Amino acid sequence: MEKLRFLTANDLEKIKIEFGTPTFVYDESILRANAKEVMSFPNEFGLFPRYAMKSAPTSAILRIFNQEGLGIDASSVHEVERAIRSGFGTELISLSTQELADDIKYFAQDGVKVNLCSLNQIHRFASLIKGQKVGLRFNPGMGSGGTNRTNVGGPASSFGIWKEDINEAKRLCKEYGLKVERIHTHIGSGSDPEIWKKVAAMSLDIVSQFPGVHTLNLGGGYKVARMPDEKATNLQEIGEPVRQLFIEFEKETARKLKLEIEPGTFLLAHACSLVSTIQDVTTTGKEGYRFLKLNAGMTEILRPSLYGAQHPIFVVPEPGQESFREECPQVIVGHCCESGDLLTPAPGDSEVLAPRLLPRGEIDDICVIEGAGAYCSSMCAKNYNSFPEAAEVLKKTDGTLAFIRKRQTFDQLIENEVVP
Repeated sequence: MEKLRFLTANDLEKIKIEFGTPTFVYDESILRANAKEVMSFPNEFGLFPRYAMKSAPTSAILRIFNQEGLGIDASSVHEVERAIRSGFGTELISLSTQELADDIKYFAQDGVKVNLCSLNQIHRFASLIKGQKVGLRFNPGMGSGGTNRTNVGGPASSFGIWKEDINEAKRLCKEYGLKVERIHTHIGSGSDPEIWKKVAAMSLDIVSQFPGVHTLNLGGGYKVARMPDEKATNLQEIGEPVRQLFIEFEKETARKLKLEIEPGTFLLAHACSLVSTIQDVTTTGKEGYRFLKLNAGMTEILRPSLYGAQHPIFVVPEPGQESFREECPQVIVGHCCESGDLLTPAPGDSEVLAPRLLPRGEIDDICVIEGAGAYCSSMCAKNYNSFPEAAEVLKKTDGTLAFIRKRQTFDQLIENEVVP
C-alpha cells in the first residue's frame, strides 16, 4: 500500500475507536511549516500574508496561523466575528465580501480593513460610515483557474470593480470622502508565474492612479499538487518576478508598496485527510462498476461533485489483510441519495465515472481521502439527507490527537426548527 501523507496505522486505529468516522484530521506540523513558507514569500518593501479563512475556519486552525504571524482574509462579517473570537485583533483582519452587511460599520470603526468590491458597495459603505480609509478590489480583466468555478477574474467573473470603471470609483470615493489606501486583485486558482506577473503589472497600473495607496494585495490561488500529474505553484518562482515589478514601480514613482497575499489552499490542502469507513459494496455486472460506498461524501467533500476535483484516495484493509487484497478498478461514492455524490469523477468532469485502481475494498475497511484541508469541511453539502456534520481532529506536533470540533448531534441538527 502507498504511504499516507501523515497518518499512521496507529493513528487510524485511534481515530476509529476514539473519534469515529467520518472525521477530518489536520496535522499541526504541516500547518506550521506551510505558514513559515508563506512568510518567506519574495518581497522588497514589506509583506503581510493573510489566511483565506473560508478554506477552513475552525478556531484551532485560526489560532495556529495567528501564532505564526499571519493575518486574516475574511469573506463575510460572520468570518470577521469568528476570527475575532479566535484571538485575532481587528487590525489584522481584512474583509472582501460579496454581501456588505450593515454590521460592517462597527467592525470598520474598530480597525477591520474593508475592501469595497463594487461601485454599489462604495455607495453603501459611504452611507454607513463617513471619512473612512478603504481598499478597492478591482477585476483587472484577466483570470486563472482550473475551471470556470475557480476563476475569479475576467469578464465572466462578478468579483471586484471592473477595470473600466476605475474613474467612476475614483470619483465616488472623492465625493464621499473615502481615502483609498489599498488596492486588491485576485484572479483565481492555479495561476502560473507568467500570468501572475502579468496581473501584478496590471494591478500596479491601477495603483498608479491612486496616489494614497500604500499596499497592493494580489490575493492567493497558489495551486497545490494533490495528484501525481499535477504541478504545484512554487512560491519563490511566482514571487520573485513580482518583487522585481515592485522595485521598478518604486524607481518610477518613489512609492514603496507593501505586498499582501491571501493563501488558503496552499496552507491547508495537504494538512488534512478525511478518514471514513466503507459501509457498503455493490457491483453493476461485468460491463459496469464495483462501487465502494463510504459513510462520508458530498456532506464532507463537495469539490469532486462540484467541478471534478481530484483527491488521493487510499483503501486501508484491516491489519494483517493487506497482502491478501489485490488491486482492482473501483468507483468511490458517498452516502447521499444523490447520483452526483461521486468522489472519483474524471478530472474536470463531475459527471463521468473514473474508477481508481485500489486494493479491493470491503465493508468496514478504512478509506482515507487526502488533500482535504481546503474548501472541504467549510464548503460541503452540510446536513444533506440529514447527515450530521463530521468531527474535526488535530494531530498535534507531539503526535497526540485531539478534538477541535466535535461531531454534530442530531439535536443540534434540528435545534433551530420551529413548528408554527
